[in-house]
Amino acid sequence: GYGLYVITCSDGSRDNGMICNTVMQITDSPKKVAVCINKNNFSHDMIAGSGIMNVNCISDDASFALFRKYGYTSGKNGNKFENEKNIRSDNGVIVLTEHINAYISLKVEQSTDVGTHTLFICSVTQAQVISDKETVTYTGYQKNIKPQTKPAEKTVWVCSICGHVFEGETLPDDYICPV
Repeated sequence: GYGLYVITCSDGSRDNGMICNTVMQITDSPKKVAVCINKNNFSHDMIAGSGIMNVNCISDDASFALFRKYGYTSGKNGNKFENEKNIRSDNGVIVLTEHINAYISLKVEQSTDVGTHTLFICSVTQAQVISDKETVTYTGYQKNIKPQTKPAEKTVWVCSICGHVFEGETLPDDYICPV
């Protein structure tokens, strides 16, 4: 199954991070990894400009708060790393200090436009195993981390993306999920 990762990046003046499920080892010698990033993500242009990123492998002990922070908010609107003590790998990009079991530092060697996304082919410049905890899969996230819809006595509306619950008999036509 797909693993889930926090891709961290920097443009030299600003840091960002995002959830990604499209990371794949493509060669063993030399070690190369492919990462596919949606062009609409704030991180996309940072990676395209700097040519570096880190893949933080999310461990299965992660909470929904990690996914809310890196998957449901944009770095365009604020600093996702504010008030956190993080470390940086040799490439200068942040490595998360909690809820990861490994990280891989990457240098972009080439990129391919694949429509809505860019496929980045990268060399591994550094990698470290942090713990022996399992990497969370997309299925594990859906079953064990993402908030589940619970039977309700009231009429509720559940956001199909983040799980936010709106209570009310009708959903207003102009309703936008606050998360």
